[in-house]
Amino acid sequence: MGMHHFLSVLFLLWLINFAPPLLAFLFDKRWAAPVDGGRLFLDGKPLFGPNKTIRGVVGAVATGMAAAPILGLPWFAGAAAAVLSMAGDLLSSFIKRRLNLGSGSTVPLLDQLFEGAFPFMVLFPYVGTHPAVVGSLILLFCVGAYVGSHFFKKILSQQPFEGYPRPVNTRVRFRELTSCQIRTAPWAHMFHFEDVVLYRVVMNTVFRWLRLIDAGKANALNVTKRRLSLAFPNLPPAFDGYTLLLMTDLHLDGLDGLVERLQQWLADEPVDLCLLGGDYRMENYGPSDEAIRRLRLLVPHIKAQDGVLAVLGNHDCPEMVAALKDDGIRFLVNEAHCVERGSDRLCVVGVDDPHYFRADDLPAALAQVPPGAFVILLVHSPEIAEEAARYGIPLYLCGHTHAGQIQVPRIGPVFTHTRSPRSLVQGLWKHKDMIGYTSAGVGVSGSPVRFRTEGEMVFITLTRA
Repeated sequence: MGMHHFLSVLFLLWLINFAPPLLAFLFDKRWAAPVDGGRLFLDGKPLFGPNKTIRGVVGAVATGMAAAPILGLPWFAGAAAAVLSMAGDLLSSFIKRRLNLGSGSTVPLLDQLFEGAFPFMVLFPYVGTHPAVVGSLILLFCVGAYVGSHFFKKILSQQPFEGYPRPVNTRVRFRELTSCQIRTAPWAHMFHFEDVVLYRVVMNTVFRWLRLIDAGKANALNVTKRRLSLAFPNLPPAFDGYTLLLMTDLHLDGLDGLVERLQQWLADEPVDLCLLGGDYRMENYGPSDEAIRRLRLLVPHIKAQDGVLAVLGNHDCPEMVAALKDDGIRFLVNEAHCVERGSDRLCVVGVDDPHYFRADDLPAALAQVPPGAFVILLVHSPEIAEEAARYGIPLYLCGHTHAGQIQVPRIGPVFTHTRSPRSLVQGLWKHKDMIGYTSAGVGVSGSPVRFRTEGEMVFITLTRA
């Protein structure tokens, strides 16, 4: 047996092992029917448990069939090896259930041994039967499979810290890992290569060559005060004349001097309620410490009788919720917060980021709203407008797009970075019976410049139609 066959068999087994958790990562609970159908064994315990799915078995066999020819092995050998590997995996689960170990629990060696050993009933023609060779392959397989299992179960499938505000979801956790937990270059840059190249290298270099960088920064610091009066027939009488301050996309650590200007402009602007629409950090990777520090400098200057409510954006890390809880900011992570005036209620429904983390759960947040309350939906981007309209929400407030940040005459925004139609990416809009406003944001993202757009603080007065 040559080294080529040795490595081919090892990688084949790893790929078969990797297929079920990868499918779980990609599809979550879709097509995840358990192999045992929920049936119990004679001892009254589950046969295998809910984590062993038909989807995983079929995916592993398909992976074995597809990968084997690429690795220089017959497709039928790959398929047979996958079937035997999954049989070994099911045997491990059967034994763990008899030992009263929960589904998804980790037992080193028991989790990998049968899964790695059974396939050699059909793979011996390619690797031989020498005990040292077979033993080495099984050992290497067990080590690699354990490392992969540890990554999925201990890093992607568990709460990363006490007080974690989101339900654990492997896809969300992977995005958090690459955007929040990996804080240093070059590893953080590897997962955000497109943004690094587009903004840090291409756009910023072009602006410097054209000698536009200083003018763009000056434009970015020229934040305007936008004032709107919005009328609603179902607004409770006690909230007629109620005032909101909407600030989105502050990106406070991306533009020096911005915090000081905002402090001055907020000094004489009392409102009833302040709403922060997410994206407090400049980059979508790396540390958040400086953004949190600057936000703490800004919040004491906000004069809001009923407090400051906030949601997370696609640049934000869930650690911010705990870090800022004692600084006068109430984060709504798929939650509702209601303001009462006598028997009248106005409820702000805060939905988690629907753009990058895709952690939004509008039904869960709306379930906390009492009957008859007037609802304002605060969400980072306009991407769930269609869903919100189906629920009859009267007012939708968001940001994310920066109105393109850079606009071209007669064309408008060059980039909107959203899946929403262009009719929803800036300013006041209406979708069915719902009124929406997409703020151009306060700060800047990517490149620290603005051209043909203005940053804005939005003051909204609610009135009864």
